[in-house]
Amino acid sequence: MPAKLRVTTLGCKVNQYETELVRQGLQRVGFEDCEGNEQADVCIVNTCTVTNQGDVKSRQVIRRMARDNPDARIVVMGCYATRAPDEVATLPGVAEVVTDKRELPDLMSRFGVVDVPTGLDGFSGRHRAYVKVQDGCLLRCSYCIIPHVRPELTSRPLEHIVDEVARLTQAGHREVVLTGIHLGHYGVDWNRNKPREQWTRLSDLVRRLCELPGEFRIRLSSIEATEVTRSLIAVMTEYPHRLVPHVHLCLQSGSDSVLRRMRRRWGTRMFLDRCRMLNEALRQPAITTDIIVGFPGESESEFEQTLQTCRAAGFSKIHAFPFSARRGTPAAEMPDQLAGDLKNERVHRLGELETELRRDYFQSLVGQSLEVLVESDRQLTTLNSGAASQRLLRGTTCRYAPAEWVSEHSTHTAGDLVNVVATSADDQRVLVKSTGV
Repeated sequence: MPAKLRVTTLGCKVNQYETELVRQGLQRVGFEDCEGNEQADVCIVNTCTVTNQGDVKSRQVIRRMARDNPDARIVVMGCYATRAPDEVATLPGVAEVVTDKRELPDLMSRFGVVDVPTGLDGFSGRHRAYVKVQDGCLLRCSYCIIPHVRPELTSRPLEHIVDEVARLTQAGHREVVLTGIHLGHYGVDWNRNKPREQWTRLSDLVRRLCELPGEFRIRLSSIEATEVTRSLIAVMTEYPHRLVPHVHLCLQSGSDSVLRRMRRRWGTRMFLDRCRMLNEALRQPAITTDIIVGFPGESESEFEQTLQTCRAAGFSKIHAFPFSARRGTPAAEMPDQLAGDLKNERVHRLGELETELRRDYFQSLVGQSLEVLVESDRQLTTLNSGAASQRLLRGTTCRYAPAEWVSEHSTHTAGDLVNVVATSADDQRVLVKSTGV
């Protein structure tokens, strides 16, 4: 009987990619995914430690895995495992703790994997595929624990990535999301001591991927504003039907004084300048962001500056997080830590602004041609047998706006890319109609 495998991932797209890599490696030696309540022989838990809540959820998942699979060998990997391996090792059922993602080939070989995969052949259960292109972060933002658990800057060979994306698109994935711990630093580790004209940049990788044949689109995950270079924007303008007009720029705060305490590398003027460059080069690009609310010492005036900066940037989505002190970071030791209720109140206020900005942006798309990746396709109940068959299709547009439409006799299904026109919008979604193209 084949050995049974169960995997769980917490955290970012990089973690999801790495879990899938291990899963496919173990499948090469006969492991099969558990179905329903089947007992697993091996459980892989990929953990997150970016916030305190990430640690808590990771421990909860490990305990649940041990309770539901009492005879399983539990292997724990990920950033929480790297940060607190001794703590993880004491949890029920844990047989092995992987403290360094560079050990993943060794982990797979211990399970008998000889032909260790260098990339993915598909992304199970997903219409879009994540592709990890680099690892590690050299920055030392005062609030962030990630450079402590992923300090080694490494870029994957360009040809490995090109081959992987070709396999994924041939397998039917119509959207590929490029991701990394610090995506904009792709190639930086190769560029040391080389003249600038010989540097490899993210834009070089993206251009190569845009030149691949097939029907698919590329999306960039989170990137720093300083890394939205003219060369990257040039690729976006050159391949508008391949590289989606959506950029997730990490702001973290819209107050220059808070940004200095965060040890960020730029101020709001530079950030807004990059937003301006995108808006001038692209047609109604979607610009999304992350904001940490309630950083130590954040005054009401500084929070108001963040609101003003968000308005000026015209974000279409804001991921707002209350500040979470991570032991081992400078921000955890800063004075003037804000009370939880104040942080929550400010998160709520920022959420109200986000709703307003999102509605404004979605409504600006009305009348525009968009491309939707269909993610669900549901048959609607008809009132009588003579009525035409109708289906409700939902998905994500190229501009990261949720979209839906009702179609009669449509041949489209989940996983397809569909050309549509936006007909109306609110603060939740864009209603569209298919152009039939």
